[in-house]
Amino acid sequence: MRTTFLALPKGVRLLLVNHLVGHIGFYLLIPFLADYLLHDLALSAAVVGVVLGVRNLSQQGLFLVGGSAADRLGARGVIMVGLAVRALGFALFALGGSLPVVLAAAILTGFAGALFNPAVRAYIATDSGSRSAEAFALFNVFGNAGSAIGPVLGTVLIAAGFRISALVAAVIFVVLAVVQWVLLPARPVPAHESGIGADFTTVFTDRRFWAFTLALMPMFALQSQIYFLLTLQAQDSADPRYRAGAVAALFVVETIAVVALQVRVTTVLIRRPRRGPAMAAGMAIMGVSFLIAPAAAGVVTGVGSGLAGTVLRVVPVVAGAVVLAIGVTAVQPFVNESIGRFAGNRLTGTYFGAFYLASGLFTVVATSLSGAVLDWAGGSLTWPPALLCAGTGVLSAVAILGLHRRAVLPDADIAHSGDRT
Repeated sequence: MRTTFLALPKGVRLLLVNHLVGHIGFYLLIPFLADYLLHDLALSAAVVGVVLGVRNLSQQGLFLVGGSAADRLGARGVIMVGLAVRALGFALFALGGSLPVVLAAAILTGFAGALFNPAVRAYIATDSGSRSAEAFALFNVFGNAGSAIGPVLGTVLIAAGFRISALVAAVIFVVLAVVQWVLLPARPVPAHESGIGADFTTVFTDRRFWAFTLALMPMFALQSQIYFLLTLQAQDSADPRYRAGAVAALFVVETIAVVALQVRVTTVLIRRPRRGPAMAAGMAIMGVSFLIAPAAAGVVTGVGSGLAGTVLRVVPVVAGAVVLAIGVTAVQPFVNESIGRFAGNRLTGTYFGAFYLASGLFTVVATSLSGAVLDWAGGSLTWPPALLCAGTGVLSAVAILGLHRRAVLPDADIAHSGDRT
């Protein structure tokens, strides 16, 4: 991992560290937001749902805006502005004691993500050149590590109060913005002879890219099930007094699996220039992972109560999460690499924004559908929601193989202008 990291250009290395620290700052606060709104501000559950939904919509719904801004204004500037806006949003959470202030904070933190997320990916895709798959593999590792460290730090800080945690998160993003301003190399912004409308027309009429997007949209939907279906499975498998520990174990083991395996898996798969089979295999593995828990449920249901019984019942759920993580490590770096290949050098941010916007919308629909199926089936460990997720993964794999056979997917050797330092 260290050798791969040092082989990347300076700007990419800085953004990887930024990704780690940014995830720490984000996750030391956001997991505790709902509890703060419910109990400290005494908002209703419905209002809390609105606040969280607004934050997510502000991010997912505006990805295309952030990506286009990165292409037009330069990724570096958009990254810095996004980090500063998120710092402002977290500062408002620290100050807020009313619903309007909290809503403004939620909108700002979401919009900030819509700015810097596609901009960071565009910068990495362009600057890492032929090493983009390796760069995005480390991007996944650093992000997962930050997601694991953040809640641990947040647990310590929350003892001093939510507002202290919000201030710490705000300071982290202020520091990140300053660091990018001082150290992140500026890159020339390609000239645009036409307007933004022409850029959008180019992206939205790119049939090859949209065939790819439709095939790969399920990646994020399935990955997000660790926060929904797999979390419910861990809770339902554990005795009531061990439910929190079961969920914690689920996330810790999944994070360890990604951090331990991502670079190794990418190093093996990157040897083949054709990415289609690797992405198809990854999506199939992600789909199959959801069959493990319901298949084991009938065997481990009557193993007894207490800690030992909880461990035996939760192990299949955790095993499913590990298999899901293996699938993610196989597909995600090559998805990000391929988006950059479709885009070329001029509209990289807009292509990333379009892909993430479509994936976000699909994830909302898919998660709502899986929830409805779960309610109809009567439990998280039943077969219908698992089969829905498994079928989604397998259909995605079949679609990717179809695109591969028709030579729709870009080859890995179609590189950008090369590595930069």
